[in-house]
Parts: sequence; structure tokens; C-alpha cells
Amino acid sequence: MSTPVAGAGWRPTRALYRATLVVALTLLTAALLGTRELVLLAVPVAVGTALALRRRPGQPPAAKLLLDEPTSVEGGPVVGRVRVDNDTPYPLLCVVHAQLPPWITPRHGVGYYAAALPAGTTTGLLLQGTARRWGRYRLGPAVARTVACDGLLVADGEPLPALPLAVYPAAESFDAEQAMPRAGGIVGQHRSRRPGEGGELADVRLFQPGDRLRRLNWRVTQRTGQPHVNTTFAERDAEVLLLLDVRLEAGVPGGLGGGDSVLDRTVRAAAAITEHFAHQGDRVALVEYGQRLRRLRAGTGRRQYLSALEWLVATDRTPTGFAPNTRLLSSGLKPPTALVIVLTPLLDLQSAQLLATLTRTGRSLVTVDTLPEQVRPPVEGAWTSVATRLWQVERANTIGRLRAAGVPVEPWQGAGSLDLMLRHVARLATTARVMAR
Repeated sequence: MSTPVAGAGWRPTRALYRATLVVALTLLTAALLGTRELVLLAVPVAVGTALALRRRPGQPPAAKLLLDEPTSVEGGPVVGRVRVDNDTPYPLLCVVHAQLPPWITPRHGVGYYAAALPAGTTTGLLLQGTARRWGRYRLGPAVARTVACDGLLVADGEPLPALPLAVYPAAESFDAEQAMPRAGGIVGQHRSRRPGEGGELADVRLFQPGDRLRRLNWRVTQRTGQPHVNTTFAERDAEVLLLLDVRLEAGVPGGLGGGDSVLDRTVRAAAAITEHFAHQGDRVALVEYGQRLRRLRAGTGRRQYLSALEWLVATDRTPTGFAPNTRLLSSGLKPPTALVIVLTPLLDLQSAQLLATLTRTGRSLVTVDTLPEQVRPPVEGAWTSVATRLWQVERANTIGRLRAAGVPVEPWQGAGSLDLMLRHVARLATTARVMAR
């Protein structure tokens, strides 16, 4: 919220200069020619100008730039307003010019807004637009120009300071029905491998001291003549760790409904996955694999989801290709039982090496391919099509080798994108337990 800013004072407009010039020339011509008729033509202009100037306000009104909500979402509205306090006894006219961020499309016009200011009232000029892409922006600065005395005087206010605005990524519709491969928390909705309180039957055994009577299996008890109880699998929560590979960028961002870039798809997919798992009670953490190596510690619920959105809008939008040390990165991937979901475009060998390193640690790993389908080189040449085809073949071979090494790689396709990969990870975990026995 900005503080009120008063104007610097009134100054004449071109209309006042023209009126004064017309009266002066008419009187001068009448004096030179000696004709009284010209004086009669100048009198109405002079009297009208004088009467208009009698309604001159003392000080220009103060203005303040406000935002209805400091946050929005892709495709959502952005509503700001310039509040102008007209404490004078005369009506005024206010024209506001506001500088809007490039990804905020104004609802009307190109950033100029006008409104009449009745005497002794407070008027708000709406600055409405639509947010087309996630990120942190600043709405403003804005300048309020006030017109008085029927357009004869004008006052330019001081620039109103810009206000911060956060636009959250739109979370795509996402749902995963496959159970988590490792559920090792305290309480949750995922079936664990350990017996305990839950809803899924694990076994039927003889009654032991300490068993609850409501667990009695009356059919087996009646058939065998000895008391038997049902045992169930414990239901636990799980921890999900999202690793965002934001070192490289490809594609042209077009905002919501337009073209996707790697960064856009990565951030939106991370928002959707975080919303799904955080709302169902799992702990979700995020790590940025890039120049800053930022981390958001694990949490659950709506509070964690909102924290993740704030964290995501601060993602570096100017990738440099810098890759941090793998050891430094691995130190933040805790606990080892967490499901690691890597969002990467797989544009270079460093991404493949990172996935291979994480696989060798025995973690449950899922890879989401965030490269848009229609990505093309920014510069076209005679050999562009051939080079692009060779690069696509090499990238397909890399993905094939990762899948052969036990790393599931699937493109992000919204709802149900992770079910196939989670099923594959669960099958690998079951195979590993069988071989360990």
C-alpha cells in the first residue's frame, strides 16, 4: 500500500493559453481598427474564462495506489485502484496513467483511466487486468493528473510507488490413485507394509492378550472353536520430495492458454503435484536444482501448499545452466525413504547423470519429462532439421537407457501422469524386498 501523494500545484493548460490569446488579439484588433463589434466578440470568452477560474481549488487532491489483493493466479483478475480524495468544493476530473507488468493484460484501454471527481468525495479509479503468467511483478508506478476549472488548470501529482504483486501458477487438474511405494510416517491414508490400525486386511491369527475384542473374526472363531482376530496393515503418510531442474530453458512462454516453456511446465506441474499430495496429508518438500539451490522444507496441508506457491513464484526465470555439486544436492534430499519426483527436461547429460546417481542410492525415484512437444531451435539454418532429428534420437536413447536402469520417465500430461510411474516404482520395491529375503 502506498502513502497518499499530494500534487505539486496547478498550472495553466493550452486551453487557458488559447482563451487568453483569443481575447488579447480580438481587443488589439478592435483597438487598431476602431470597431466595437470585435469587443463584443471577446467579452463572452473573457467572462467565461474568468468565471471558470473563480472555481480554482486550493491544493490538488491527494492520490493513493492500492491493490485489492496482493496475490492472484494465472488467468485470474488483478484489481488495483487509485484512490483520489477531492476535499475541495468544486468538481474535478482525474486521469490516471499506470504502468502494468508485461504479463498483465488490461481489461480496458492501454493503461489510461479517467473519472469525474464530485466535490467533497473520495473516488477510486479501477485498474483491472488479467494475469497471464506466474511470477513476481510490480504494479505501477502510476501518475494521477487532475483537471480543474473546466479544463483551464491541470496538476500532475507525484509518481505513486509501485506495489508488489505475486501471480501463482495455475495448478493443473492432477490425481494419482496408485499407492505410495514407501509410507513410513505416523498416520495417513497410504497402506504400509507393517501391521497396525488400518482398513485393509493383512491376516487372520489366534487371539492374543491385548487384542481388541472388536477385531474378533466370528466366522473363523466359530469354525475352529478358538478365538481368532483380524490384523490389518497400518495406514501411514509418506514424504514426497520434488526436485526442480531449472538450469536450462527451452520453448517460448506464451502465458496461460499459449505456448509452454520448460520453466512454465516445471512450475505448473510442481504446483499440481504439491496440491495433490499436501491436501491428502503427505509431507511435501521442494528443492531447486539450479544456481541458487533453494529448498523448502517438508510440510503438509493447505499451509504448505500456499508456502509452496510462494516458493515457486520466486523460481529463477533466467536459467544459467549452472549445475551444483551432486554431493551438495544429495545432502538436502532427506529422508532417504522419501519419494523423489524429478521434474527435468533432460536437455543435457548432467540431468541424466543426476538421475543415475539418485538411482544408485536406492531411493524411490520418479522422473517427469517437462520438455514441451513443439520445442524448436531458436535459429533456423540449412542443417537445422537434420541436427534437430539427431538430437531427438540421442535424447530418446538417453531416456531408453534410464528406463532400462530402472528409472521411470514419463512426460507430464496432467491428471494421472504419475500413476504409471508410481506403479513401476512400487513393483521395483517389491522385487527388491523379495530378493533381499
